[in-house]
Amino acid sequence: MKSTLHEMMRAPWERIFPLAADIERWPEILPHYRYVRPVADSDGERRFAMGARRGPIPVKWEAIIRPLREQRMIEFVHTGGVTRGMWVAWRFEPIDGGTDVSIEHRLDLRWPVIGEFAAHRVIGPQFIEAIAGRTLRRIREIAEGQPT
Repeated sequence: MKSTLHEMMRAPWERIFPLAADIERWPEILPHYRYVRPVADSDGERRFAMGARRGPIPVKWEAIIRPLREQRMIEFVHTGGVTRGMWVAWRFEPIDGGTDVSIEHRLDLRWPVIGEFAAHRVIGPQFIEAIAGRTLRRIREIAEGQPT
């Protein structure tokens, strides 16, 4: 499953990037996030247990986050939960009047028989894209609400 969501934001990427990268604050600023907690990582990576809601349904996973400011990108690698192995990249592309913020997801569920169907028809559109879309819209509201 590959997917890319875009949100045009009338704010500079330098304002948006810190909002997206400060995932420990997400439960404060994103109403659909239940928690984000640091998890010890033997390799010294920034790893977090994360939980959100898709409507009334709670979901949870673990991920490593790598904020790459120089590349205007935040990389996530899911290390636990149903989406284990998923690679995610937030990208911040300056445009006239703001920033094109995109989130790219790549998930290959290697479940016998139903993996591809589950990734493409259920987990991708109903959970990953729904939660990421809501996250993008809320980040946009916050970024655009701040004075330039």
